Amino acid sequence: MKTSLSRMLASQGGVPVSRREALRRSVYGSAGLLLMEPFRLAAAPGTGAIPLEGGQITEGKARSVIQVWLWGGPCHIDTFDPKPEAGRAFTGALDQSIETNVSGIRIGQLLPNLAGMADKYALIRGMTHGNNGHETAAYLVQTGRTSERDVFPGSGAVVSYFKGYDAGYEGLIPPYIVLTEPQGRFSEAGFLGPRFKPFATGGDPNGKVFAVEGIISPGITEEHQRARRNLLGNLNTLGGALPGNAAIKTVVDSEDQAYELILGDSGKLFDLGQENDEMRDRYGRNTFGQSCLMARRLVEKGVPYITINYKGWDTHKQHFQIMNRKLPELDQGLAALLGDLDGKGLLDTTIVWCTGEFGRTPKVATESPWNGGRHHFGAAFSCLLAGGGFKGGQVLGATNATGEEVAERPAYPADVIGSIYRQMGIPSDAPLPHPQGVPTKVVPDAAEGVPMAGLLDELI
Repeated sequence: MKTSLSRMLASQGGVPVSRREALRRSVYGSAGLLLMEPFRLAAAPGTGAIPLEGGQITEGKARSVIQVWLWGGPCHIDTFDPKPEAGRAFTGALDQSIETNVSGIRIGQLLPNLAGMADKYALIRGMTHGNNGHETAAYLVQTGRTSERDVFPGSGAVVSYFKGYDAGYEGLIPPYIVLTEPQGRFSEAGFLGPRFKPFATGGDPNGKVFAVEGIISPGITEEHQRARRNLLGNLNTLGGALPGNAAIKTVVDSEDQAYELILGDSGKLFDLGQENDEMRDRYGRNTFGQSCLMARRLVEKGVPYITINYKGWDTHKQHFQIMNRKLPELDQGLAALLGDLDGKGLLDTTIVWCTGEFGRTPKVATESPWNGGRHHFGAAFSCLLAGGGFKGGQVLGATNATGEEVAERPAYPADVIGSIYRQMGIPSDAPLPHPQGVPTKVVPDAAEGVPMAGLLDELI
């Protein structure tokens, strides 16, 4: 966490730094910050300007998005689009489906908790893009774009741009949070720049202490942190020598904010020990379940966009053994999240979006060396959408009898992302600030050649 003064100054270059970096530097390098002119918190309200031309930004039905990213790609016929009639060459050991609480909707046999609340979510079974590469498919699903020339921002960065600090979002918790680590598959902020990168918490919310990067220092007690702050205050006499100096005031303010995150009420947001054992058990005592609980706490705090990166779905080998572990975790954590949001009156204003970058081959790879695996499959897959004005108890689109191709109502990534933006009050023609000044909208149009089938009006 500590950064040398020389490195700090060299990296500044007159370019505004992020709020997170400013907070970090204020604690570990206050003297260095005092030497910098000009200095400002790049993420503070009012430091940027959202263009007024194009679509009018509104409050929207939804205020937050929780993106449950099944990193690696889940198999649709094991989860939200079961095909028991296709035979074991396709189903493998997961050859059953179960009824949900909505007549006519069946889902995978290892998702009983989610089956009991199908009225709360919609299933899109006609997802397609045809891309089988992790990096390119992840980029496509999270940006809606296929461009090889520009690096477009992902949906979290776009929401942060339109609904973050420049739009009046307040508080020390960044408007775009990733639990717990970024994918590294592409730049989430794209051409919007580092100001709109997510804050990745690091740590493990299922650990004894959720060691959030920059907030919790492993092995250092709260008393030790307070003693450090007092020592820093005693050593820093420059503020008293230069009263009224704007640069010094900025440093002092950011230092206060940093310690508010470390020692104050804002930092306690990440202390899952404040939840009772019954609630924590309901979500599941594992990293994914506790990440879902943390996401609910962030929504209560008003954070606009939270991504839960849930790894482990790239199952070329031992697919069914892995699914027997992961699907019950997904079922418990996601069902608890939906039920908890609903019980607290938050589901109406919170979109929950569960998907991966693609599906997996419906036909099981029984040959050596796979011996029961499933491979990348972008031709057809599923996603779940709940809350924020999306109607529950609905199924949109369908695949054929074996799940190998979309049979009706295809939905492309841009259709889903555009629909999420709309529910957040961001119209499809809202402009993005392209670095070369190229007119660019949040959702691609026909001129870009991006496959689209239309926004998800059926689910609104």
